[in-house]
Amino acid sequence: MSGRDALPLILLPPSEGKAEGGTGAAWGPGAMSIDLDGVRLGVLADLERAMRRSAADRGALLGVKGDALVRATSANRSVRTSATLPAIERYTGVLYDELDASGLPTASRRRLGRCVLVLSGLWGVVRPGDPVPDYKLKMGATVGRGGRLSTRWAEPLTEAVAPLARGRRVWNLLPREHDAAWRPGPGLEQVSVEFVEPGRDGRWVTVAHWNKLLKGALVRHLLAEPSTTPEDLVDWEHPAGFRYDPARRRDERDRTVVVLSRGG
Repeated sequence: MSGRDALPLILLPPSEGKAEGGTGAAWGPGAMSIDLDGVRLGVLADLERAMRRSAADRGALLGVKGDALVRATSANRSVRTSATLPAIERYTGVLYDELDASGLPTASRRRLGRCVLVLSGLWGVVRPGDPVPDYKLKMGATVGRGGRLSTRWAEPLTEAVAPLARGRRVWNLLPREHDAAWRPGPGLEQVSVEFVEPGRDGRWVTVAHWNKLLKGALVRHLLAEPSTTPEDLVDWEHPAGFRYDPARRRDERDRTVVVLSRGG
């Protein structure tokens, strides 16, 4: 299948916020549907060593302090033994709240597992149903001697994802640090999305605060209407009032950037 006949591939980041606890068996090699365990185990070992360092070092690595650092350290020290949840239940940030996977219509829910991939600093890439323990590690972090995780993951992650993207429209909804871990080859139909509105001085500015919420609503639409093309968004009004702005669409080296604007 290709073009309108193929299901889209939607690339998402994980969320900073994660549900605690779990009901599934502890993670182990072979538990996830995409085999990247060689790299995963190396990153995990480096993370475990980092969690034995001082609080200052751990805080610098994880980007948190105080009670949040205590919780993150505990979760990271227990990754191999703690209970798991499906990734779509573990991630609880704004994007995932707006996506509301549990409330999707039946057809969209079935497509979720086939269409969505989550790029993760610790796991590389996971599907929505993959078992994930509680953890904290950003894709932009540097842990161990392997350098920044986005660089460390780039080759194995691209090799794993590229075959899944072939012949499909890729909706790349990744922030910059996660996008750096994905290096699509030529010939791929890749679409990124920006939301803009007038700033205080009247100039168009990218929406930052609500960006994740806006993308969550877009993912719901793509799962409901999987044949959606960038041009089809002209008929779709985002719940927050954003509309496709064809005049601002631009073609970059490896993707089409679709702009949805509000106001002005």
